[in-house]
Amino acid sequence: MNLDDKNNIYLIGIGGIGMSALARYFKAINKNVAGYDRTATQITSDLESLGIDIHFEDDIDKIDREFFDRESTLVIYTPAIPKTHNEFNYFKEHNYSILKRSEVLGLITQDTVCMAIAGTHGKTTTTSILGHLMHECGVEVTAFLGGISENYNSNLIQKGTVVTVVEADEFDRSFLNLTPDFACITSMDADHLDIYGEKQQLEASFIEFSRKLKPNGKLFINKGLPIHGISCAIESKADYQATNIKIENGTYVFDLKSPHGRFEKFKFNLPGRHNLSNALIALAMAIEYGCAPYRLASALASYKGVKRRFTYQIKTEDYVFIDDYAHHPEEINAVHQAIREMYPTWQVLVIFQPHLYSRTKDFVDEFASSLDQFDEVLLLDIYPARELPMEGVSSDWLLGKINNPNKKLIRKSEMVSEIQKSKAQVIMTLGAGDIGEEVEFIKENISIAS
Repeated sequence: MNLDDKNNIYLIGIGGIGMSALARYFKAINKNVAGYDRTATQITSDLESLGIDIHFEDDIDKIDREFFDRESTLVIYTPAIPKTHNEFNYFKEHNYSILKRSEVLGLITQDTVCMAIAGTHGKTTTTSILGHLMHECGVEVTAFLGGISENYNSNLIQKGTVVTVVEADEFDRSFLNLTPDFACITSMDADHLDIYGEKQQLEASFIEFSRKLKPNGKLFINKGLPIHGISCAIESKADYQATNIKIENGTYVFDLKSPHGRFEKFKFNLPGRHNLSNALIALAMAIEYGCAPYRLASALASYKGVKRRFTYQIKTEDYVFIDDYAHHPEEINAVHQAIREMYPTWQVLVIFQPHLYSRTKDFVDEFASSLDQFDEVLLLDIYPARELPMEGVSSDWLLGKINNPNKKLIRKSEMVSEIQKSKAQVIMTLGAGDIGEEVEFIKENISIAS
């Protein structure tokens, strides 16, 4: 399919973080863009402010007539929509051009230098770091992000079409639609077992992704993964190494050892060794592309992060409130490591909203172990997303497996009052569901109370 032939772009699930980046992209290149989503959010409001028409009822009659020109219309959908979706089924039955988001990314990137970021954790942060590095080094780049960049207040960085930076999503094997020139794999921990069944199948899919590289393409890996590539590691022997690591005023300062030489005093402002690892692999990809290390050092120092990735909502000398997207046990472990490194003597209260019944079921013991590390634990009910309830799988079941005596199952309406009762100096909200929509309310009310 030639995207140039499609003037009308209709997105079903337009409010999703990946879908909304596509909406911004097509609007920016002067396509006629509209879409449907189930609920209004800040993202849909931002899209509407760009002149994109969005409605929130699954109703064909809500769609502007121009989108019924079959030859000039492309329909893009998210796999999260139900099979009973009326609009989707209408377009399908009437033989419209219909593609998944990942297929569209494959088309957009095929005539560019594609830099694809894969991994069960770290994709969004690594993608946003790499997109920022390329942008600041003067590369003509478009980057599709899985979160809102603090530097650009957007999930799209657009400065040209020579290079495209994208997240390579392993969910439903979407990343196999890409044929990258540069690719990295940050991690291969078990996840999405509702799709893959077992970890071995997930790993096989990552190996298949690595084989999608174009001839002479370069694969970057975090050292220790069961796959061959240009290796990256923190204070361990690898092709690219972060060494001599120090923390100065909450900022990592480190030296970079590479096949092209050693470069000193890089600065990186995000806490946590997992984030430093993400920065290292992004630096390696940028250097191999041809960016000058001295320019990369300046670019990295100016990187501000991604919203809901260890985002400080309140930060004073004796009290902090941090929000993070962590929704897998390994991600929670990484967040905990970052907190203990930055605030080793402070009491930490975590409020966690589990995401998906299947993920909770598959990793209940690992979730319990990761949450046990905090001083206080408050659990919300499971956010179901695309799933129906599973018998016996609940937040109460997870709570029973947590050994920490300072634990409690609460409703969203109780979050502020529970925080106010606590003596913790660090408050954290974690999860990939709708807990992020509560952050501003929590921030305002605990600020008033304090």
